[in-house]
This record gives sequence, structure tokens and C-alpha cells, in this order.
Amino acid sequence: MAITALLDLHFSANALDEARTVMRRILAETRNFAGCNGIEVLVDADDKTRWTIVERWESDEHDQAYRQFRAGEGKITELGPLLSATPQLTKFATDESL
Repeated sequence: MAITALLDLHFSANALDEARTVMRRILAETRNFAGCNGIEVLVDADDKTRWTIVERWESDEHDQAYRQFRAGEGKITELGPLLSATPQLTKFATDESL
């Protein structure tokens, strides 16, 4: 079953340039991760510090493997200081019956 993960990020206003640099690298790695079917970055039109990353995964197993990678050897340490709030992750499963 396909998974869509929404990652809500809130950056500090003075960190946006650095956030773009860091996120370009992170997203390139994520796009190349096995089972990633695509990523879209949405920036709030009224608040440029609020981003939603839309990740599409082939399966829940692929998404879980990616989360394990980021919790271990692929951990992102430079992102934390750029954030103004704790990231929020929400996962949705595709319902093929609808």
C-alpha cells in the first residue's frame, strides 16, 4: 500500500537561507532513497518560514526503512538549530477502494 507522509517544518526567519541549503541536500538524499516515488515542497504563501514536505512512498516498509535511516546513519544534525518548532510528521495510506 502506498504511503504519503506530510512533514511540517517551521524555520526561524533568520535561518531561511541556510535552511534552503540544508534541505536541498536532505531532499536529494531522500529522493534517491529506495521506494521514494517523489517529494514536493510546499511553502506557506503567507508565512515563508512554514514548509510542508510531501513525500510519496511505494509502501509503508519503504517509508519505515527511510525513517530508520534518518534515525541512524542518515541522522540530520544541522536541521534542529534552524527550526523554531518541533517537526510534525503525519502519514496517510492510499485507499484504492475509493
